[in-house]
Amino acid sequence: MWQIFSKELNSFFSAVLGYLVVSVFLVMMGLFVWVFPQTSVLEGSYASLDTLFNIAPYVFMFLLPAITMRGLAEEKKTGTLELLFTRPLTDTQIVVGKFLAAWATALIALIPTVVYYYSVYELGAPKGNIDTAGVLGSYVGLAFLAGGFAAIGTFASSITSSQIISFIVAVMICFACYDGISSVASIPALSDYAYSIGLWGVDFHYRSLSRGLIDSRDILYFCSLIIVALSMARLSISSRKW
Repeated sequence: MWQIFSKELNSFFSAVLGYLVVSVFLVMMGLFVWVFPQTSVLEGSYASLDTLFNIAPYVFMFLLPAITMRGLAEEKKTGTLELLFTRPLTDTQIVVGKFLAAWATALIALIPTVVYYYSVYELGAPKGNIDTAGVLGSYVGLAFLAGGFAAIGTFASSITSSQIISFIVAVMICFACYDGISSVASIPALSDYAYSIGLWGVDFHYRSLSRGLIDSRDILYFCSLIIVALSMARLSISSRKW
């Protein structure tokens, strides 16, 4: 598994695509957080990184599928997936290795944004006037959100040999899990069940973590999402044996 992980991570950053994806993420977040007047923290009345944590999930919704679309889909297209099956690796190790590499890439892209927290901390009046607990919880939520989207992207990549199809399917599933379920919960006819339906949505648990309270139920939800998506990916590539 770790051989797959290191191989995927090295191959991603040995090409221009890896640096391009990370750069696009950082540039987009920088523009939203500091430049665009509608969302800039400099235009706000209090020190906050709400812009970062409100926009990042939608950026990740496209970033993670872009990272994972090569994983298994490209292996299928070139026929190298069959070579992996000849090695002393289980289907689970292959899938988890690909997933961990994608997740690690997203976390690497997220690390430089810590500079935003330091900047807002220094710019606050008085200095340090920022909800540090809320920021920490939001980063934890964003890390697990990236893991969930990476798992979904890995599953999407396992069901096709086309990178484009993998990307589109992953984006659709990520959007449905993040915004789709909460939209269903907001339907007036389902108002009596709104809370119960909303519990199934990714955004519910992400927002919960963003309040600064790291609840084990939210962590369990994201771990369950990752396990289910990776299990489906493993089942997909195991279907060759049927």
